[in-house]
Amino acid sequence: MARREYIATPQAPAAIGPYSQAVLVDNTLYCSGQIAIDPVTGQMMHGSIEEETERVLENLGAVLKAAGMDFRDVVRCTVYLVDMEDYAQMNEVYARYFSEDPPSREAVEVASLPRGARVEISCIAVR
Repeated sequence: MARREYIATPQAPAAIGPYSQAVLVDNTLYCSGQIAIDPVTGQMMHGSIEEETERVLENLGAVLKAAGMDFRDVVRCTVYLVDMEDYAQMNEVYARYFSEDPPSREAVEVASLPRGARVEISCIAVR
């Protein structure tokens, strides 16, 4: 039977629903999608797509760190954008976090995201 560990860190926003920040199953970490919520205030950050993307990736990084991992361990990301016109700007910020051997990825446009977010990113990492 696979061992499960539920990951939670105050360095990333608390879950806003019935889900975990991440679940570690053996050596694979499944990270829930992050939006640009400030983990200190719990408030949604509404700024440029670049600012939102940076906050999202900082939140994901905190979850990865809580599991003893970092961005080099990420093998798969899913990016959700409310407006595909934001793709290039999001991608510029994303590339700073995944500069070497980037993971596989998909980016999809969605009708809306929680709390009026413009971008949400989830990932899977393996030790």
